[in-house]
Amino acid sequence: MNIIEQMLSKYKIESEDELINALKEVYQEIALLGLYRGGFFQKAAFYGGTALRIVHGLDRFSEDMDFSLLSKDPSFDIETYFPYVIDEFEALGIKMTLRKKTKTQESDIESAFLKNDTSIHTLDIEIDDLSNILGGVHSGKKLKIKFEVDTNPPLKFQTEAHTLLLPTTFNIVAMTLPNLYAGKLHAVLFRNWKTRVKGRDWYDFEWYVKRGVKVNLEHLQERMQESRNWDSKDTLTEEKLKTLLKERIDTLDIEKAKEDVQVFVKDPSVLDLWSRDYFKLLTDRMAF
Repeated sequence: MNIIEQMLSKYKIESEDELINALKEVYQEIALLGLYRGGFFQKAAFYGGTALRIVHGLDRFSEDMDFSLLSKDPSFDIETYFPYVIDEFEALGIKMTLRKKTKTQESDIESAFLKNDTSIHTLDIEIDDLSNILGGVHSGKKLKIKFEVDTNPPLKFQTEAHTLLLPTTFNIVAMTLPNLYAGKLHAVLFRNWKTRVKGRDWYDFEWYVKRGVKVNLEHLQERMQESRNWDSKDTLTEEKLKTLLKERIDTLDIEKAKEDVQVFVKDPSVLDLWSRDYFKLLTDRMAF
């Protein structure tokens, strides 16, 4: 059994979509190893849904990889780490290409998260040879992994080290759960997708509440101020946050939220209880 097969063996795979999701996660971990070897985690921290999945066992798959520099550095160049990522994939016999693009202004998708002076470096990894993986993927399919590094991030967050065991034992740095939670709440409140609802945000919100995770209000306020969603003269309190969440829930399209997330969960029936009243109940039960 090679390393890829060993890493895939922890998944229960019953369809091509499930295999693609599992492969993407395996390749995300390979990319993390490359970043580790290059010293990336001396300068940056892992956050977002994929961090929650890989580090804390969130029970849904996640697509993109998000990173925040530990201090603001508009001159940061992600291409420094390309050779290390390439080396890890090539060592496992995986053909891949890297592309870098730099965003310097707001876009439709990330309008809630980018400031006018923010530069986010986006690295796309495309894997071409999926047809040979366990004989389970039709030829012609490609797997794409995107990860973004915020070079001018909102600060006032804490980090911690985590050890991953495969493809080999290595350490990464991630934001702590209260700060991951703050980032997710910012997405819940202010993500501005014009025609889509990101139900994954609400799934993760439910996960945090059920586990009694306490949100870092200071970091959330910092995020809201930098995205121009909060007056810096005001203080974000528990009650103000709950009010904002309930106002957002009042406009939430529950069915579209379910449609977005169901492809990423093993059992879509876990979404049956979703309603505006249910999310307001979760809001009332948040921990601080």
